[in-house]
Amino acid sequence: MGHRHHVDPAELEPLGDYRRRVLSGLSPLTPIQTALSEAHGSVLAEDVTAPGDIPPFANSAMDGYAVAAATVTAGEPLRVVGEIAAGAAERPSPGPGQAVRIMTGAPLPAGVDAIVPVELVDEHGHEVVLHVAPTAGENVRDAGESVRAGETVLTAGRPLGAAEIGMLAAMGVGRVLVHPRPRVAVLATGDELIEPGKPLRPGQIHESNSYLLAAQVVEAGAIAFRQPIAVDDRASLKRAFRGALAQADLLVTSGGVSAGRYDLSKQVLADMGDVSFSKVGMQPGMPQAFGTIDGVPVFGLPGNPVSTAVSFEVHVRPAIRRLQGRQDLNRPRLTARLAEGVRSPEHKVSFLRVTLERAADGWTASTTGAQGSGILRSMVLADGLAEVPADRTSLDAGEQVVVHLLKEMA
Repeated sequence: MGHRHHVDPAELEPLGDYRRRVLSGLSPLTPIQTALSEAHGSVLAEDVTAPGDIPPFANSAMDGYAVAAATVTAGEPLRVVGEIAAGAAERPSPGPGQAVRIMTGAPLPAGVDAIVPVELVDEHGHEVVLHVAPTAGENVRDAGESVRAGETVLTAGRPLGAAEIGMLAAMGVGRVLVHPRPRVAVLATGDELIEPGKPLRPGQIHESNSYLLAAQVVEAGAIAFRQPIAVDDRASLKRAFRGALAQADLLVTSGGVSAGRYDLSKQVLADMGDVSFSKVGMQPGMPQAFGTIDGVPVFGLPGNPVSTAVSFEVHVRPAIRRLQGRQDLNRPRLTARLAEGVRSPEHKVSFLRVTLERAADGWTASTTGAQGSGILRSMVLADGLAEVPADRTSLDAGEQVVVHLLKEMA
């Protein structure tokens, strides 16, 4: 069950203070010019204004016949004097009593102000008869209907999702200035750890934290580099940390940051750079390390899997989002009623793994069962993390809690 002994409140750094301290030391990664094909998931570092109108020319919204609305009437045969396909450079213009066949997206010829859809005409060889007389502007997409030249379409700080990438392509923008997606090295330490897929000997466990963290890194919008397991030996740890730092914008380690004799990660990180260790007023995840080595931010997270997962959510995910240049650092939140009473340690913010159910009168949160920091199943089952304030040691059934959403709730 981890550390259950009494902690002197004077030793605890309040969670809010620690979070502010971590985030205040981080700023968005230096912007780079990147090809549009590589920009998905990055955050724009500059405003983008449209270099021209979209669409750049008036065009047909339908397959049909291009006419001058004022010159045609229903039931009167029109002579078809040409055809315009999408992308065509030649644009024959119809005179009085004439029409031009036109395809969707094709540019309008001079003198045309309406398109009659193919479904509303009878075709007889080189003549067509309109069922209804069109009005000017019908089924025509005007130049600049989507975007006007010079208009600011996307602003700095905007994450580039699928729609934004499509919009940039439509504007003819081939390269964009973005904050790159952070490269995050993830490294688990411990002599007892064995790679998944290999048989265990007595006293060994399969290493899960680096896989868990790498997946959390990707879900946060960054690029994960999972490192080999590092053994608890000073020289090995130093080599492993150096290797990881060489390719990273951020290093996340798990294990070895508590107060135990064998918590060597703590000592090696402190030797290598400006890394400080805190007892943060939170559960799970009290022992935390943060600082920089050669200018690269480093998080040392506790090794219990749930402590690792929750620490990532509370501290590392917002840090990654800050490096990305995002404004939305935190998970979405909602307020829910507790289905049962819960207990919480003194002077610590508790993050309880909960499932959520929606009723007509709001959300109800139920704990996922045993909440021990080694019980990863509590994260698998969780829809979110319910936050119990530091000044409460218990909450009753029916009381309200803030829940940080780990899954999308419909």
